Amino acid sequence: MATLCQACSSSSTTPLLLAKRVFSLASSPYLFTSGYKTPRHCSSFRAFNSASASTSVCVDLKELRSNELVDLEYAELNLMHKIFEDVGHVRIRQHVNPLSSSFSKPAPVPVWDEVYKDPSLPLMVDIGSGSGRFLLWLANKDAGSRNYLGLEIRKKLVKRANFWVDDLGLSNVHFIFANAMVSFEQLITSYPGPLEIVSILCPDPHFKKRHQKRRVVQKPLVNSIIQNLKPGGKIFVQSDVLDVAQDMRDQFDEESNALQHVDTVETEDDGWVMKNPMGIRTEREIHAEYEGARIYRRLYQKRQLT
Repeated sequence: MATLCQACSSSSTTPLLLAKRVFSLASSPYLFTSGYKTPRHCSSFRAFNSASASTSVCVDLKELRSNELVDLEYAELNLMHKIFEDVGHVRIRQHVNPLSSSFSKPAPVPVWDEVYKDPSLPLMVDIGSGSGRFLLWLANKDAGSRNYLGLEIRKKLVKRANFWVDDLGLSNVHFIFANAMVSFEQLITSYPGPLEIVSILCPDPHFKKRHQKRRVVQKPLVNSIIQNLKPGGKIFVQSDVLDVAQDMRDQFDEESNALQHVDTVETEDDGWVMKNPMGIRTEREIHAEYEGARIYRRLYQKRQLT
């Protein structure tokens, strides 16, 4: 358990912070120790101070609410939760109509070498990045080999996420207030490096049939993603709403000449990937699983040129 011990090595660590560090390192359904995967059976965790075995902490997940589980999952980022006057209250599940005229204008293309330290690096784009914690965690873990871009239609979330970027001192992640249905092509074609990964994770379901045209995964966006994705690049989609997941699956499955579905050791018989392959769960994913919902995931790879 060397990794967990490193998280607990500080003698000044408080029990709550110690619990958060342990949980953030053990947030996947498996604990990775010494190259082996050990299934996590119980709902509590115990870690020991590397200096002595006398310091321990136990986190009882049954006593936590879903928002507290989110905080624990992302604890190592140590993000500031203060609500600033210029940001105000931020609602994560606020529904917006992307077909509204107020979202019809393409987002301005940034000066990429002002946004990223090295804009030639491969890019991961998260469409509908929400609070941004998911990309921030990835960017914090991978500071040298990839850049990260979040496209989000709710301006307050973008403003707060970019504040967090500055607070963490990261130079490989950025968030843009944008309607991906309108802005994706223009933004990505202007980026100097290759597009390596696109994720669309738990997008707004727009349940009513007359509103399904508002769903972000539509034919023009699918075409733009495939056209700009580098050979071997990946597309990861997921939803806790089966109808939405099937809709995304059907649209990407139609592009079998350009894409192939990636089967993993954790792919179920019905083709859904059981576990999030990114190493961290999204906030919506945590809330949905807390409520007992199933997450439907698909992973695609662009075929190599022949």
